[in-house]
Amino acid sequence: KAPSLVLLPAKPRLSVSHMIASVLQEAGLKTGLYTSPHLIDFRERIKINGQMIHETEVVDFVAHHQEIILKLKPSFFELTVAMAFDYFAHQQVDVAVIEVGMGGRLDSTNIITPMLSIITNIGYDHTQFLGSTLPEIATEKAGIIKRHVPVIVGELHPETKEVFEQKAIGNESPICFAERRFTIRKHNYTTGYQHMSVKNEQSGTTYELELDLHGIYQKKNLLTVMASMQLLIPQLNIPKAALVAGLSKVISNTGLQGRWQVVHFNPKVVCDTGHNTEGIRLVLEQIGQESYNKLHVVFGMVNDKDPHAVLSLMPKTAQYYFTKASIPRALPEEALLTEAAHHFLLGECHPTVAAAFTAALKNADTQDLIFIGGSTFVVADFLRDCIRNGVVAIK
Repeated sequence: KAPSLVLLPAKPRLSVSHMIASVLQEAGLKTGLYTSPHLIDFRERIKINGQMIHETEVVDFVAHHQEIILKLKPSFFELTVAMAFDYFAHQQVDVAVIEVGMGGRLDSTNIITPMLSIITNIGYDHTQFLGSTLPEIATEKAGIIKRHVPVIVGELHPETKEVFEQKAIGNESPICFAERRFTIRKHNYTTGYQHMSVKNEQSGTTYELELDLHGIYQKKNLLTVMASMQLLIPQLNIPKAALVAGLSKVISNTGLQGRWQVVHFNPKVVCDTGHNTEGIRLVLEQIGQESYNKLHVVFGMVNDKDPHAVLSLMPKTAQYYFTKASIPRALPEEALLTEAAHHFLLGECHPTVAAAFTAALKNADTQDLIFIGGSTFVVADFLRDCIRNGVVAIK
């Protein structure tokens, strides 16, 4: 049984889990990484040292457990979690980074007792299951806090702080709010990297770090990672050099895709999987940092999200190309266009993501910015087309 870390679901968790996994790999630890959802290939969910589980391992797991699968009828997510845990055990990983799927208290991943629990942030997502207020959602997510297991909370929010503190006290679990422990003192960009000076406010130590992930929202994620590493470094004997190297090579070490991913220049083409109001706000903050003449937005949503809340945030000066992903849950592009008109957003409809992007690329000048997003599945369709055309590769 390998030591494990559990990360709570919220959109930043994807970046945080990959950053931590990259550092652990650089420290020479055989590192399992379980994430969801996948973008292109189901096997993205289950990796060891950045390499996806082999197809034969997936087939063999289902074949070997067919009788119990037919008897218990687990959900897709439950089956995937079991497959990941089984694979990591057989491959004898040194440590596993496990992302919670949704909520926390009742999530399939919550059967383990980790060495560390990490709650990235709290936002209004999956409210039909988790509750309609931030304290209600926080209560569900606090369900991963285990007795005597330290917990890191990424963002300090006045409405949820007491929920986490009381749960931690009840379980005699040390709790750390990352934003109190670490601060960003300097931040700038160079080609391919964000450079940050991160100070430990408790010890006074300052770390000079390079991060190969783009997006200004990664600043908050980095604080969560640093607070987590403060606990992991002595426990797992991680050298400082591994921390520095791991953060500078997250993409190459883990294969992370879909987080402010730049796939083309002149015009600049970027995709991001942010899909709820919190995620879209972060994306728009990053767009506000970019230099461009005109913004073109290829945009689609799923039918269980609130288009009114999301579209109300979108810039009215952009040109929109509304579309739908190739899944049954996709919101029809015509419905999206109709709702967009209520928010004075100008655009047109396209039946596929590929068609929408082709139209945007045709209309864009070299100094424009094309953004693709609104749904994880829209980004997945876009990246699938990019891979087919040899624009990007998947690890």
